[in-house]
Amino acid sequence: MPKLLPQIEKWDTRLQRVSNGRLSALDIAGLPNITLTVPGRKSGVPRSTPLLCVPQDGGWLIAGSYFGDKRMPVWVLNLRACEKAEIIYRRKTVEVSWREVTGAEREQAWQRMLAVWPNFAVYEKRTERTIPVFFLSPIASGS
Repeated sequence: MPKLLPQIEKWDTRLQRVSNGRLSALDIAGLPNITLTVPGRKSGVPRSTPLLCVPQDGGWLIAGSYFGDKRMPVWVLNLRACEKAEIIYRRKTVEVSWREVTGAEREQAWQRMLAVWPNFAVYEKRTERTIPVFFLSPIASGS
């Protein structure tokens, strides 16, 4: 994991707090992003995480890269333990269902993600685990 990550995360958290969630480090970098909120799998307390995303087919691709750390991101474990989640995308809150993509579909999704953020390839080389990729689909109102 990058040595400066803790400082970057603190700075990003402060930036989001003072901007009321309207601005993040990913916004400044010009990268598409969401804030994913899922209940903690043990506590049930909602946990929010800003993530790079790739809009696709009316939904969003996200990856549990954790910058190539050997550990799985906690948000991945929490997402896998729930049926649906909530995201904020372009200042709109959207309820989503999710599925983990695998096989050939994962490879296609991974290539799309690399096109947006080539550093995913660096993260992949840093870790022995397979970086999970998820597709989030909006849940229609009234569903």
